[in-house]
Amino acid sequence: MPFRLLLPLGLLCLLLPPHQGAPGPDGTAPDPAHYRERVKAMFYHAYDSYLENAFPYDELRPLTCDGHDTWGSFSLTLIDALDTLLILGNVSEFQRVVEVLQDNLDFDIDVNASVFETNIRVVGGLLSAHLLSKKAGVEVEAGWPCSGPLLRMAEEAARKLLPAFQTPTGMPYGTVNLLHGVNPGETPVTCTAGIGTFIVEFATLSSLTGDPVFEDVARVALMRLWESRSDIGLVGNHIDVLTGKWVAQDAGIGAGVDSYFEYLVKGAILLQDTKLMAMFLEYNKAIRNYTRFDDWYLWVQMYKGTVSMPVFQSLEAYWPGLQSLIGDIDNAMRTFLNYYTVWKQFGGLPEFYNIPQGYTVEKREGYPLRPELIESAMYLYRATGDPTLLELGRDAVESIEKISKVECGFATIKDLRDHKLDNRMESFFLAETVKYLYLLFDPSNFIHNNGSTFDAVITPYGECILGAGGYIFNTEAHPIDPAALHCCRRLKEEQWEVEDLMREFYSLKRNRSRFQKTISSGPWEPPARPGTFSSPGTHDEAREKPARRRVPLLSCPSQPFTSKLALLGQVFLDSS
Repeated sequence: MPFRLLLPLGLLCLLLPPHQGAPGPDGTAPDPAHYRERVKAMFYHAYDSYLENAFPYDELRPLTCDGHDTWGSFSLTLIDALDTLLILGNVSEFQRVVEVLQDNLDFDIDVNASVFETNIRVVGGLLSAHLLSKKAGVEVEAGWPCSGPLLRMAEEAARKLLPAFQTPTGMPYGTVNLLHGVNPGETPVTCTAGIGTFIVEFATLSSLTGDPVFEDVARVALMRLWESRSDIGLVGNHIDVLTGKWVAQDAGIGAGVDSYFEYLVKGAILLQDTKLMAMFLEYNKAIRNYTRFDDWYLWVQMYKGTVSMPVFQSLEAYWPGLQSLIGDIDNAMRTFLNYYTVWKQFGGLPEFYNIPQGYTVEKREGYPLRPELIESAMYLYRATGDPTLLELGRDAVESIEKISKVECGFATIKDLRDHKLDNRMESFFLAETVKYLYLLFDPSNFIHNNGSTFDAVITPYGECILGAGGYIFNTEAHPIDPAALHCCRRLKEEQWEVEDLMREFYSLKRNRSRFQKTISSGPWEPPARPGTFSSPGTHDEAREKPARRRVPLLSCPSQPFTSKLALLGQVFLDSS
């Protein structure tokens, strides 16, 4: 067995020669181009090792150079890595993998699968790849993005999960058999995140397919959790989905709860839903009141607010990134810097870290190459440009390569104290960790598009805009184009929003003209809404409108006409 030097990362970095692109003595930030290439090399070392040694199994075992099924026998790493291939610019491999999945992926199998993991990894990965297919040069079928083989696969996978939601509360079981539904003896206890992490994928699926059942069940599950919060505004860790009674009453922002809060924010932005955002902001007040101490977040009893576990969990490192999405940058940076000190101490984030003692928790010393701190660094760097965030990216590349790189990929770090390794490479390493690292160092990536470029696509419902930016990452880092949700449906309220913008545009255009055009020779006007009055003279005169709720654009305060259309997605309605 080869000898492995076991040193704390801080001392290790002092002994190593400086890397090209690392900060110099003047404190300059790491060179993004240098580390971008290093991250790309990391991806291909892991990806090629999976293809050569583990495919078609779910995941690679890097120490024995073989594979094993973990979450349902889906060739999971291939699905999880697919959109990362495009982000790295590899369109040919993206196209090849799409063909492989079309030929081999089968969900009619007698396998017990995690409802949560199947949704975020399989449904989310297929939806993202479907929406990116055209950009990757895949020959899409007529009607895309409202149809396509990857969309049909995502829908099939999601339908396999629907039986889990058939409970008295509407909150889903944690596990479902893909062939037979929920097993009779299945435990009714599900973690909070396993109930509240569906709205991004399921609402996207409903919008693209026209079937509301997916978004409906996701919303019911979210609302049941909201109604189950304590009098002080907190939710616990595990709940009985049959009775609605809390089984684990520890409240925090980490494992078992994390992505519930994440999806309230991301669902609010994706769907322009003020109610979801209001729910999160109420939770945020309670979290700050009861769990926050010196920019750390502890675990407390959900009914009393008393501290139950003074620990930081590595999964909590997503929180600064989430704070950045609601504009709370100062608090986000302070918390991020706390977490970064833990990384510097160990060369990674241990699963549990005892805050008062400043050290790992027994049997929770490992680091499975999780992405959450890197994810937060990527979001915060986009918001602030602070070079400290690039330094975290540099440290992550250096420590992961030096500690966990082996001949057949990258291995989970079993113990950060002595750098012992475990025989597993989680699929999220390629879906999330590498992706967020690459995006941190690639400011011109198409994912970061600010709306200056876009694609106009003809659908059966008119012309719509795609690829204008504003991508929403699901909790497995699969990007969803929010404009796509408006390409395949024509809800009346949404249609009216676009008609108002069209009238605004043409009204301005007419006012600037030196002469008044008649209706017959003038530009296209959307038809009057049902129930409205239009005088014989002009469509611009005041008219009564049916009352409706106008949904504000949560993330975009004041925008020019073209930007509003790009966000709404639907540009031109048919003139019939």
